[in-house]
Amino acid sequence: MAEPQDGRQRIPALSPFEEEIGFTRAIRAGSMIAVSGTIGVEADGSVKEDAGAQADRCFDLIRQHIEQLGGHMGDVVRIRMFVTDIKDADAVSAAFSRALKATRPTGTLVAIAGLYDPRWKVEIEADAVIGSGQ
Repeated sequence: MAEPQDGRQRIPALSPFEEEIGFTRAIRAGSMIAVSGTIGVEADGSVKEDAGAQADRCFDLIRQHIEQLGGHMGDVVRIRMFVTDIKDADAVSAAFSRALKATRPTGTLVAIAGLYDPRWKVEIEADAVIGSGQ
């Protein structure tokens, strides 16, 4: 984990965009963890066609990032979900339920015009507060 002089913990860069643009996928500042827009790309670079499967992958990656920074999914307090087709709302909401129903964080789901790669159907963000969950 990169720990710059500002005292924040960051997960290592996962894509060339992070270094090139200068952002961090997930960061911890004090007890707060913020996970930025996460998309459902598989470890081999592939993207499943189904929006629900993409959302499941997003939540798995979010869980990994939060755990790397010392938290767990029970600490999640807010989720933001962006879909490129509102018809995918039910499948993405079902993935939310599988990942976080017991935690019951706040959640927002909105339809947007598009994402960087047309294969991507969903992008998800999460905020967690360490020690706040079950």
